[in-house]
Amino acid sequence: MAFAPIVLLTISNVFMTFAWYWHLTNKKLNAAPIWLVILASWGIAFFEYCFQVPGNRLGDRAGFSAAQLKIMQEAITLIVFCLFVKFVMRQPLTWNYYVGFAFVMIGVWFVFHFRPTAG
Repeated sequence: MAFAPIVLLTISNVFMTFAWYWHLTNKKLNAAPIWLVILASWGIAFFEYCFQVPGNRLGDRAGFSAAQLKIMQEAITLIVFCLFVKFVMRQPLTWNYYVGFAFVMIGVWFVFHFRPTAG
């Protein structure tokens, strides 16, 4: 398995998670006009794309399908999000969230362990 796409997609996800949720943790940003928060989020998201696009390109060149790259991205998103919620937002995740996340991880397993047969 190629690790460069995984690393790049993980870094991109950290930026995107901050772009989407960081303003909720900061009282000054939470009170700021929405247009300013959107601009700040776009600024952060720019860096997400600087890692996501090469990560997907390297993943494609490594033989991952678009669907595999997408499910990989979703799995990475959940891991990064759980860490972000716990350590940055300091909010608890209850058992039902983990069960839902586990179902997504089961989907990841199915995508990567069952190959369609030529037919």
